[in-house]
Amino acid sequence: MAIPVIMPKQGQSVETCIITEWAKKKGEPVKKGDVLFSYETDKASFEAEAEAEGILLEVFFNDGDEVPVLTNVAVIGKAGEATELFRPGGPTSNNQKVAVSEEQTKTESKQSNSFNSAELKSETGQKTKISPRARVMAEKKGVDITRIVGSGPNGRIIASDIEKTGSTISTPVESVKTTPISSYIPPAASTIYSEGDFVINKLSNVRKLIAKAMHESISNSAQLTHHMSADVRKMQSLRSKVKAEMEKGSKVNITINDMVCFAVIRALEKFPEANSHFLGDSTKTFRKVHLGLAVDTPRGLMVPAVTNADDLSLKGLSNHLREIADQCRKGGINPELLSSSAASFTVSNLGNYGVEMFTPIINLPQVAILGVNTIIYRPADLGNGAFGFIPVIGLSLTYDHRAIDGGQATLFLREIKNQIENFNETI
Repeated sequence: MAIPVIMPKQGQSVETCIITEWAKKKGEPVKKGDVLFSYETDKASFEAEAEAEGILLEVFFNDGDEVPVLTNVAVIGKAGEATELFRPGGPTSNNQKVAVSEEQTKTESKQSNSFNSAELKSETGQKTKISPRARVMAEKKGVDITRIVGSGPNGRIIASDIEKTGSTISTPVESVKTTPISSYIPPAASTIYSEGDFVINKLSNVRKLIAKAMHESISNSAQLTHHMSADVRKMQSLRSKVKAEMEKGSKVNITINDMVCFAVIRALEKFPEANSHFLGDSTKTFRKVHLGLAVDTPRGLMVPAVTNADDLSLKGLSNHLREIADQCRKGGINPELLSSSAASFTVSNLGNYGVEMFTPIINLPQVAILGVNTIIYRPADLGNGAFGFIPVIGLSLTYDHRAIDGGQATLFLREIKNQIENFNETI
């Protein structure tokens, strides 16, 4: 009996996945456990394995296609078995294809053809469903998507539908909106530079999503950054003890960043208004601290959350931070932990890169994010009339002024400073 292969669902917030590469081709034999194809979500990559043995009878999508989760992508079975029953959208033939009504194909001059929405309405109020990837392609080619019959699930227009359009479909002048700044494409530079002077690199799926999230964050919030520095001598002293124990064979490796995160958690317990999400006309303040940590990976920046971080000891927090960072770099992180709503507050550390001050961008709907800078030496009063240079760590707190006033933000940042300067945890 033929068995369909479905696109797995990786977390409740994941609606579509992109097939990056098929490991098996149509007609090839497959064994249970064989990798069929690799795919990626917004942030992580995975491999889909065969759950049955047989022949890969049919493949419904190609490399690069964006596919809704739980959609049939292929069929495994015995030679000669029928597969059309499993084709997304149901079995079709030349005289069974879905026809588009006359009302759907009409374009009204007063109705603009917006490419900034995943669903477009015709004059009858009916919605044209289109995947984000197909929408971007349609915008670049100038294709009027209201005239396309989607081949995806429930008539959804997918990338391959746009690629199949032989020529650009013109849209009535009256229906075209001014191109938004966010989708502006600069004119070709061929008249200025020679062909070999530049290279055009397509943005990865992750890079596009990061760009969109950062733009929306700046556009849809009132962000302000305060800077402060903290004496880090006590943390450095503990770090020296950790290194000494590691030389003796200890596997405990607590870093300065681990300590700063621990101090942030203690400060959030005293200033819960910073441990919140802004919901427009209300704020959601969390009783537990779900700490987000910005992690740089080969595929782009990821911000996984350590849930209930306030329940962890310094050693436990250090282990969790290291584990989720490794999972992000290997592509095995749970997508649910990467959602911006999974964390209640985020820490981004650029100290290892020597950055002395920066302005981190908030992961909405969170109301604040802390940027951690490099350690530098500054003159300070050592007491008894003596002055010297001490190590200080830079702290950059960006907060949403819609949710937090400047005074509250300053007091919260000062509490982080106090927690760092009076750090007395043991390993």
